[in-house]
Amino acid sequence: MALGEAIARRRSVRVYSSEAVELWEVSRLLWAAQGITQSAEGLRSVPSAGALYPLEVFLVAGNVRHLPIGVYRYRPQTHQLLGVHQRDVQSELSLAALGQHWVADAALVLIIAADFQRTTAKYGQRGIRYVLMEVGHAAQNVYLECTSLGLGTVLVGAFYDDQVQAILQLPPQEEPLAVLPIGRL
Repeated sequence: MALGEAIARRRSVRVYSSEAVELWEVSRLLWAAQGITQSAEGLRSVPSAGALYPLEVFLVAGNVRHLPIGVYRYRPQTHQLLGVHQRDVQSELSLAALGQHWVADAALVLIIAADFQRTTAKYGQRGIRYVLMEVGHAAQNVYLECTSLGLGTVLVGAFYDDQVQAILQLPPQEEPLAVLPIGRL
């Protein structure tokens, strides 16, 4: 699918089929969110002020073929998933997202968190803006990749930060910024 077509077709989707998402599709979604595009310099698929890359991407797998249910942290440097825990947390995550049931209904959920200090150490308070811009870039890449794969997503911004942090077992310096449930149309 051409980029222009993906942009024209991109919509927020809150209803998903019960069909599994393939692991190779998850790979493409993770790469779109934070994948390495130039290995020598470690540049990624999303622009980042000062190439400081404060974002961390987490996968909550519920119905992904060949991937056990659980929470994973994405490592862009090696394009790998690291297991956080092997527990079904989608219902908890849905409750933390003010009961938005599409979070529980999705085949998977991507959560984008940020360590603001990585950027504010260099840019001061203005770095907060840069991080927020970066999460928007990452979310749009996920939307466009979903569109190209025949999947749907919606950006969920309404959630209790502390609950999402606890569910994902985030360190205190990593703050969740976006929840993206994803499923087949």
